[in-house]
Amino acid sequence: MLRAYLLIQTEIGRAANVAKDLTAMSGITDVSAVDGPYDVIAVAEAAGVDDLGQLIMEKVQAVAGLTRMLTCPVVRL
Repeated sequence: MLRAYLLIQTEIGRAANVAKDLTAMSGITDVSAVDGPYDVIAVAEAAGVDDLGQLIMEKVQAVAGLTRMLTCPVVRL
């Protein structure tokens, strides 16, 4: 299982809506609204890198109000 943290910036006033949409999405296991340079942090899980890419490209990036995202895959040290 591959996990990634999604650091998300939203349009002003849209963080709650983006968080709500992500919470309902299959493959997203945790969503938090935060203060700072990002508005929402989400955790995505997928079977592999291709599945993670498909989740992000087809579902997450389609969320209305999302303006920018940094994807941070988790690595095991």
